[in-house]
Amino acid sequence: MTKLLHRILQGLDRFHAARPWDHNAHYHRWIVRQLPSSCDRALDVGSGAGELARLLAARAKAVHGIDSDPDIVARARQLAAPALPVTFAVADAPNGIPPGPYDVITCVATVHHLPFTDALTRFRGHLAPGGTLVVVGVAREATCGDHLLGLASVPLNVAMALIKNRGRRVSLPDSMTARTRPAEMTYADIVHQARQVLPGVRLRRRLFWRYTLVWRDGSGGG
Repeated sequence: MTKLLHRILQGLDRFHAARPWDHNAHYHRWIVRQLPSSCDRALDVGSGAGELARLLAARAKAVHGIDSDPDIVARARQLAAPALPVTFAVADAPNGIPPGPYDVITCVATVHHLPFTDALTRFRGHLAPGGTLVVVGVAREATCGDHLLGLASVPLNVAMALIKNRGRRVSLPDSMTARTRPAEMTYADIVHQARQVLPGVRLRRRLFWRYTLVWRDGSGGG
């Protein structure tokens, strides 16, 4: 049984290496739907190759993306159309966040690289009154529920790879070339710490080994 499982896992690794798809980009349009129809300034923390920042430009008059990787920032600048109100800079979060306030702050698959409580505190401090924070994050699997949700994601992951790549082999997208590290915090720890920093925050576990966090600042009456 152990050898069979090992062969299955090896086969899945080969399959996904030939047909990669971006689990983070899968949530980009969902993120946009959480935001106001229009706003002045948006910040994308850990902007990578800039896919989400370019989508945010449909809602915001000015979008700024920051990432700690100079190479991926250079690529984001290449991909940004000159007409879009989007800029990118090399900066380390949370200390290097450019001064706000921002009406929208997004952070996708980045907060687990940062000191979690400090990062959320800084995000909150840079939000304009009534602003919206949206995080898509990664948690360490620890409970039976975590593992069951992970198992449920496996066949769906294969199906999505086939659908998004139309069954053909493809090269690795720019968005998946950034440096990564495994998550250390469990979902329970994330919920506990997030609720201390962001009263009323909404968190949900998601498919494809992700969770979402949405918080709207109530001081603006929005």
